[in-house]
Amino acid sequence: MSLGAQLGAAGHALLTKRDARAATGWIGLILLVPLLGWIIYFLFGINRIQRRAETLRSGGHVTGELSGPTGAELSHMAGTDHGLRQLERLMELGGAVSQMPYSPGNHLTLLINGDEAYPAMLEAIARARHSIALSTYIFNHDKAGKAFIQALREAKARGVKVRVLIDGVGSHYSFPSAVYYLHEAGIPCERFLHSFLPWQMPYLNMRNHQKILVIDGTEGFTGSMNIAEGNLTAQEPAHPILDRHFKVDGPVVGQLMRTFAHEWRFVTGEILTGPLWFPPLERKGDLIVRGLPSGPDLPRNPLRWMLLGAIAQAQESIRIVTPYFLPDSTLRAALSVAAMRGVKVDIVLPANNNLFYMKWAMLPQFEELLETGCRIYETEGPFDHTKLTAIDGLWSFLGSANWDARSLRLNFEFNLEAFGRSLAEDIDREIGARIARARPLTISALQERPVALKVRDNIARLFSPYL
Repeated sequence: MSLGAQLGAAGHALLTKRDARAATGWIGLILLVPLLGWIIYFLFGINRIQRRAETLRSGGHVTGELSGPTGAELSHMAGTDHGLRQLERLMELGGAVSQMPYSPGNHLTLLINGDEAYPAMLEAIARARHSIALSTYIFNHDKAGKAFIQALREAKARGVKVRVLIDGVGSHYSFPSAVYYLHEAGIPCERFLHSFLPWQMPYLNMRNHQKILVIDGTEGFTGSMNIAEGNLTAQEPAHPILDRHFKVDGPVVGQLMRTFAHEWRFVTGEILTGPLWFPPLERKGDLIVRGLPSGPDLPRNPLRWMLLGAIAQAQESIRIVTPYFLPDSTLRAALSVAAMRGVKVDIVLPANNNLFYMKWAMLPQFEELLETGCRIYETEGPFDHTKLTAIDGLWSFLGSANWDARSLRLNFEFNLEAFGRSLAEDIDREIGARIARARPLTISALQERPVALKVRDNIARLFSPYL
């Protein structure tokens, strides 16, 4: 029996693992550790993630195609013939990567920390007349969370349809969980893949990391901010968190709502449809934007592929702010190649990371990037959870995804891909302000670190595909 199980497990790894190194590693473990090897593979090596997630978007709600940008709109935005060709190539790639259409006529407002984002979101909830859809990874039962619970309670009392989706893991970041109080208030609230059963532990690798709020189907918010009092930096919390969020106006709000509806149907079976959730949407600005949901149910991760395509098209600058920077070797090579052909590549990271092992795992890859001309900066002060990318002052990428394997392979994420110089300039200013007060990392500083620390960091790096 054991021999048959070994051969079966080795054959499964050979046929299903796309990465040759992963296949080799698993087959080696299965064959060299006769009994435990195939058991470990059965528990942790089989990709149940994709199998369980395939139903997430199949048969989901379809809101219809949005009208795409006209040639005149593209020419005006690009400014030059060269810029127009660059923009057209990116959109051609984007159409091949994801069927989500590009939508003109949008406006995005940058909101700084919870000090600006939470009041704007709470005011929008207070204005709601028909529907509220809220999805978040973390919803703490603290000062910030209580304000949202009260606002949602009052909206429900006014007759507004409210739906709240919280990740199964993220719902436990505070105790007691905010889910209990939402249920107590009679608010329809569900957890995404929530289970304490040990044989259902794969849910840990299927985190709904999206941050989406849609009011009456016409007004949206998204970005990287959870609901936690640490984001209220002006109130000097014990553990402050810097972050950025965005108010979204225009036709692309329908894509935020569509994404929420997919996940809500998967968890509850309820289909959200009709004008309460999907009303007609008017143009509100000059940005061309589309929403990019991602997850392990898709054959290729659209966030990773769009990053690769945008890096390849970059001509002048690539500027990145992220708390967790563990890109795979292909993304690192793309950044290095861009730097070597003269593109200014700036990567801004927090010096103080809330996950110490992430900082350890990140350090070993920096020397290679610095050698090829990339510039890496560390900002002091409170932990910075912001996730922003801008390329050539035209293309912007913002949302819930980090530059790591969990976001670009395992999690369900939601980012906005935007074309427009006004937004890119706002993001460039944000990043420039960080660089002005940051400490640049140098190759010599990395090389002079004690051997014991290098060993520790390289051991942590081995686990980077799973962090």
